[in-house]
Amino acid sequence: MVRGGGKAAATRRATDGKGPARSRERFLQGEAVEAGVRVPIWQSWQRCRALGLSPDQPGLPFLDDFERDAPIIRAAVPVLDRLQSWFAGTRMNISLADANGTVLLRRFGETSLARTLPAFQRVPGFVFAEQYAGTNGIGLALAERQLVQVYGAEHFAERSQGNACRALPVRDPISGRIEGVLCLGYPRGAEDPALATVIRRAAHAIERRLLGQSSERERALLRAYLDTGAETAALPHHRVGVGDLGPRMRPGDQATVLEKAAELISCAQRAAVRVALSDGRQVTLVSRPMTTPTGVEGFVTEAILPGPAPRAPLLVARPAEEPRLTLVPTDLARATAGSATAATSAEAAVSRVEATSVALAVPPSAAVPVAADGGTAPVPVVTGPVPLRAAGTHGAGTSTGGPGGAPGGGDDAAAGGRPDAPPPAGPPARGLVLVGEPHVGRYALAARRRLELLSDASARVGTTLDVRRTAEELAETAVPRLADYVTIDLPEAVLRGEEAADPFSDLYRTVVHGIADDCPFHPVGKRVDYGPATPQLRCLTSGQAVLEPDLRTAVGWLAHDPQRTEVLLSHVHSLVAVPLVARGVILGVAAFYRGQHRAAFDDDDRSLIQELVGRAALSVDNARRYTRERTMVLALQRSLLPQGLPDQDAVEVAHRYLPAESDVGGDWYDVIPLSGTRVGLLVGDVVGHGMLSAATMGRLRTAARSFAELDFSPDEVLTHLDNLVGRLDREAPATGEAGIIGATCLYAVYDPTTQQCTMARAGHPPPALVLPDGTVRFPDLPAGPPLGLGGLPFEAVDVDLPEDSRLVLYTDGLIEGRNRDVDAVLDRLRDTLAHPDRTPEEICETVLDTVAPVHPTDDIALLVARTRALPPDRIATWDLPADPSLVSEVRSSALRRLADWGLEETGFAAELVLSELVTNAIRHGSGPVRVRLLHGRTLICEVSDHSNTAPHLRRAATTDEGGRGLFLVAQLTRSWGTRYIREGKVIWAECALDAA
Repeated sequence: MVRGGGKAAATRRATDGKGPARSRERFLQGEAVEAGVRVPIWQSWQRCRALGLSPDQPGLPFLDDFERDAPIIRAAVPVLDRLQSWFAGTRMNISLADANGTVLLRRFGETSLARTLPAFQRVPGFVFAEQYAGTNGIGLALAERQLVQVYGAEHFAERSQGNACRALPVRDPISGRIEGVLCLGYPRGAEDPALATVIRRAAHAIERRLLGQSSERERALLRAYLDTGAETAALPHHRVGVGDLGPRMRPGDQATVLEKAAELISCAQRAAVRVALSDGRQVTLVSRPMTTPTGVEGFVTEAILPGPAPRAPLLVARPAEEPRLTLVPTDLARATAGSATAATSAEAAVSRVEATSVALAVPPSAAVPVAADGGTAPVPVVTGPVPLRAAGTHGAGTSTGGPGGAPGGGDDAAAGGRPDAPPPAGPPARGLVLVGEPHVGRYALAARRRLELLSDASARVGTTLDVRRTAEELAETAVPRLADYVTIDLPEAVLRGEEAADPFSDLYRTVVHGIADDCPFHPVGKRVDYGPATPQLRCLTSGQAVLEPDLRTAVGWLAHDPQRTEVLLSHVHSLVAVPLVARGVILGVAAFYRGQHRAAFDDDDRSLIQELVGRAALSVDNARRYTRERTMVLALQRSLLPQGLPDQDAVEVAHRYLPAESDVGGDWYDVIPLSGTRVGLLVGDVVGHGMLSAATMGRLRTAARSFAELDFSPDEVLTHLDNLVGRLDREAPATGEAGIIGATCLYAVYDPTTQQCTMARAGHPPPALVLPDGTVRFPDLPAGPPLGLGGLPFEAVDVDLPEDSRLVLYTDGLIEGRNRDVDAVLDRLRDTLAHPDRTPEEICETVLDTVAPVHPTDDIALLVARTRALPPDRIATWDLPADPSLVSEVRSSALRRLADWGLEETGFAAELVLSELVTNAIRHGSGPVRVRLLHGRTLICEVSDHSNTAPHLRRAATTDEGGRGLFLVAQLTRSWGTRYIREGKVIWAECALDAA
């Protein structure tokens, strides 16, 4: 159970001082209600308090002018008599009330039981509506509009504390309206679960008898039509039914004719319309009123078919005196039948007890607008409604022939609707299609439109996996066909893809949609707090739709926000509040309003809205779950991407990452500072989408950065990555994961001292180079195989990049697409980049605005670098032979250059580092030695020789005479290392500029 505050509560029986009895006392004293009170009872108590009712109220209203021969009374008398016989000898009292709570019939299991009641309650006429009697079975059943049970202290009135009852609304099977309430009352100690089945069967029996009364009226109309037809039997027309056309009329055409006939009956107008068939012919339908001798008023629809061509067989499959009537069995006729059954004769149709002229559930050839009263407006059909008098009709009772012998249609109707066509050789055929009362047809059309609305909603709601957009689609589907205004409130957590911690209070206005913008609802984005008696919170706690037919009497809604509700009442007057619940998760609440110009919501509307919102809630939950999963994957992916750009002097960098709309992929980029003021620029793409691709991207990026920081050349870095992807692909089946299809990568290393860029790619799109003069070209780099294929080499290419050039790296999501021409996109990219005055940030924005697809289906990674050059006056180079005596000269020259640069404080560390590195190169290397100092953000000392042997740092023992040189270098510098070049190696060390 869930009580008003939304917490779980067990249901307990009322006993003296315990359970609901104690809760009722606490409630009447204004205290918080404890657990153990059922939601409908708690909500009814709230309404009673708002109405100002007293638990010891002395009496109830009494009405003596109710209709004593109402259809509900005639239908219920035999059923209540049967119940009285069934419960004979028990203390059961059986009541039937109307839709206003007025008791119409009473039966007692024991006759003496009536003497225990107040005098005015022994006879029909007293009112048990909730606003007078408080919480009771009849009043609560009308409020909840479903089977209810009220037990002991759950009654609001003191006089009912010792009783229990079950009550169930009784509905008109055709209209779906509540016509009355059946109530079984008994002592509190006589509770029996089987009573729920008994009352359901009894109510169903009353509803069947109500339907039978409607069928009698339909049969009376059919008899009146047959009597009228006898007078016109001498007319020169063939009387056939639509089903008699046999193979000459397709099933779809028959359904269309029947639909149009039902629409004509529901409009209650004398009219003639032409219906086009799929084979080019036209059928004229004529509707006219019909009244039985007992005063039952209805309408009949006849079909007038063109006459046969000369020497062609007639389309009459049965004798003219045997017309066929096509009717639809209904049971509970609120929903239209799926197929029509044609009676073999008029007499057979009359014998069907539950046959009514309900329209088929097939979309009509032209829509029929719903009128303000819930009915239908005049039908805008193919040629429009035509007054029967203008169609050549004589008299009010029958349809007679026009000048050309075509009844109700004149020459045009006889010619199939073509004025220039010659009249047919034979007389036209005429036959009955449908007969019925207009209101029955309106209910049928309304039911069909409800089915059409649900069908339309299944196609329109949930087209995206966006929570907010899905909620908007629900509102757009309902307005104006079902409601005039719709508001939807969702917790902020749901919009983020999470489950709300408190969905009863953490609500924000998400959607406001209506036929006009002047309705003063809370704006989108505002937090909405609902009181405990409001329909919105009541539907959230109960999990069911709450109907308020008249908001002027909805106490909880009026008390929620008196100032705003007073203004709202000038725009709306009826409300249905529905919770959005899917898979046990409360997602929010939707409110459907109708304006003053439309009929109030009824139970059919409530059921339809609950079904509509239930389906939409699944779409909202799917969108929420997708949002949550996408957010998790995006968070993972962004955490694996660079969180910031490193400090370096080689290039000015800007970057963008744009995830795909449907799913995230494995695109990545990186900027890696390298030794010698160089920088590595990396862009890659893992094939596929989802969590696996994002995780694989993180592994590859980490490995690629490690390989790059080892100062491998671009082609060597790709070779190591290729081996890694192949190994991951081989290991994947062992872990139960799908194999990695592959990845692509582009790696470029730019050296600002030489203004040269070395690039290599593995199946990746080539970069774009923008020279300082605005020239754009795509260098012809060897493509190389994608990563993971293995066995094929990669080739690096050196490209000269003058200072202030732009290097643009990107993934294939920028240029490729399902409906995109890659060459055309590259031309557009070329035109976009041909502006050398733009900064890297401006280039990123422009490229994404003009080149990237509007709805990307793949991730896009974009990296733009503007090259810089290290000034020559900040580079010092010395070439010397392998002579140890020259080490002192190098130290002296370096100190002088440091003094020129204003780096005297760094001289001590630089002198020691150069002495150690030059000495090692002369002793352990080969060939000439080159010494280079680079003054950038740091001071970089480089010593190169032609040997491929690299020094290793080791910890010297106390007895060792050497082996401490590299240890001193490591202690005096920020970092040091070795990189290999085409001829030999380079030992480098980086000193901070403030080193002493």
